[in-house]
Amino acid sequence: MNRYASPLARSPAETYRRIDIAGRTGEADPHRLVGLLYEEGVSALRAAAFAIEQGQARVRNDRISRATAILFALEAGLDFDQGGEIARTLATFYHGLRQQVLAASTGIDPAPLRDAADSLQEIAGAWSAVRAS
Repeated sequence: MNRYASPLARSPAETYRRIDIAGRTGEADPHRLVGLLYEEGVSALRAAAFAIEQGQARVRNDRISRATAILFALEAGLDFDQGGEIARTLATFYHGLRQQVLAASTGIDPAPLRDAADSLQEIAGAWSAVRAS
């Protein structure tokens, strides 16, 4: 890559994805931001599983790093004072999911990453239901 080129110029798809995320987060309320984290986390986990199947170690590592960072962000955003037992349960869930992802990160089986994505998707669905009610 040209040393003067913008890091956003790596690929047009990545540039558009970043612009889309920036646009969605710029207008989002805190509840919607958490929803975006869930969407991005599920997407990263599914992409990591697919990368394992395709033998794309770099993509797998990138997506696992992203998913792990998102799980950390979700945990860091918990309000234990107001959230009480729910916040503690979610903290335990996020920690366990991170451990599952990290354990699967060096393997060749995509199933644990898909299971993690399914689990995170389930929590995302519950989060959306809370917002709708």
